[in-house]
Amino acid sequence: MSRRRPPPFGGLALGLVFFCLSLTPSLVPRSWLVQGAVTGVSATIGYALGVLGSHLTRQLLPREPRPPIKRAAWWALGVGGAAAALLAVVLAGNWQQQLHLVMGAEEPTQPAYLAVLAVAAALLVVLVALGRALRLAARAAGHRLRRFVPPRAAALTGAALVALLVTTFTQEVLVRGMLGAADTSFQTIDETVGPDLEAPTSPMVSGGPGSLVAWESLGTQGRKFVDRTTGAEELDAVLAGIGGMEGMAEGTPPREPIRVYTGLETEEDVGRRAELAVAELERTGAFDRAVLCVAAATGTGWVNPVAIAALEHLHAGDTATVSMQYSYLPSWLSFVADRERASEAGAALFDAVHDRWSQLPADERPELVVYGESLGSYAAESAFEGLADLRARTDGALLVGPPHFNPLRAELTRTREPDSPQRRPVVAGGRTVRFAGVADDLHRPDGPWERPRVVYLQQASDPVVWWSPRLAYREPDWLREPRGDDVLRRMRWFPLVTFWQLSADLVHADEVPPGHGHDYGTKVVDGWLAVTRPEGWDDAQVEQLRAHLG
Repeated sequence: MSRRRPPPFGGLALGLVFFCLSLTPSLVPRSWLVQGAVTGVSATIGYALGVLGSHLTRQLLPREPRPPIKRAAWWALGVGGAAAALLAVVLAGNWQQQLHLVMGAEEPTQPAYLAVLAVAAALLVVLVALGRALRLAARAAGHRLRRFVPPRAAALTGAALVALLVTTFTQEVLVRGMLGAADTSFQTIDETVGPDLEAPTSPMVSGGPGSLVAWESLGTQGRKFVDRTTGAEELDAVLAGIGGMEGMAEGTPPREPIRVYTGLETEEDVGRRAELAVAELERTGAFDRAVLCVAAATGTGWVNPVAIAALEHLHAGDTATVSMQYSYLPSWLSFVADRERASEAGAALFDAVHDRWSQLPADERPELVVYGESLGSYAAESAFEGLADLRARTDGALLVGPPHFNPLRAELTRTREPDSPQRRPVVAGGRTVRFAGVADDLHRPDGPWERPRVVYLQQASDPVVWWSPRLAYREPDWLREPRGDDVLRRMRWFPLVTFWQLSADLVHADEVPPGHGHDYGTKVVDGWLAVTRPEGWDDAQVEQLRAHLG
């Protein structure tokens, strides 16, 4: 009867190292359940690398250490490993409490965080068992192939066949199947009209009287978008309370803002949806307004209501905003699966609006601005071939929480001035583009800021901004440079581990208090003040507007 061999020493040792490193803080707070998942995956990766290292070591150094040395090493690993794991979990709980405190969030209890051990251990066992099952399958395939090819070639071929089957199953069945099921599921949700929403009575929004777009076709986020329009009477009351209308838009009373939207159910073809949106702009008189905003949506078609309300308040309702849905999936899934549709929709909508806008006499055109948040910023950038094109065809842009794959933002960051940090790059002296994590950043550097202006809002603790596949093997500049106030100094970069930490952070990026993570709160007010030209606003009034919107 053969004796079962213990797990490789190198696998357990490196798995323990990855276990402890995964408990170090990242950008946003994590619950014990999410932390357990991150730790379990990280420990499994460490274990796998350690097993591989042990195998290579045995091949190169066939003589094993003497039994007394092996026993001492196993005792050290057992006792020291248990102590290190417990200490790491306790420290992780403290770091999470610090992170909650920095962000003004409710602090977790320390005992609950000890559950990380159970979740991580369970996941590690499952993943290691799965890995062993795949290894046995590869051996079995290789054994059968020995009848046709030499043993070494059979083993390699068997492993390759299993790897191919796993990859194909993952991509074609799991990923595509899950995304297809999710798309169908979220489409059903999107078509459901909430009981708290009714068709609008204003002709100034899509879905209202005289609209070319059916209310039912707008989708959940489209219906919310038009439902949240600030009426002229409400604007009048708010602006009067903020400090009167003296000097604001030459004392004229507020107007009813225009909001135009087309959903996936409005028209199947993206080009036709964009054309219909322009027809809606024509119907509502949007080209006679002071400001026309093309707002690229995110994921399910969501447009940040605070950002659009801020623009409407700053310009006393003399605005028109148009947006278009391109997906049923929520943002975190669209982040992975819907980039192509986001790019196509962003370009189609802006091009259609710009074509009509450019036909107007230059002195009669509204100020044409672009807005996008998260995946919406990627969609907004997709309409332009570069910074020069954006400046040539717009009067400014406000892009919030841009992902790493935004081409324009990536190019601007890469070409930043050498002494400027990655989280707040300075490009060409800040004459055209400025990056800000807080409002004061918009005043840096001190030199001139020409129009049209482009503003990127990117918070130091926003994982959507800083996540990248390169985190798996390269330390980013933003972790080597001075950090934002809400990023713990204890955060460090570790190969593979930091990638999984920020991947988990993406799911909870907006579940933090405003002004942190992926929730930009009322910082959009400062962005619009810089990009557009609202009249009559002083610092005190701006503070009151922030308080109202917040």
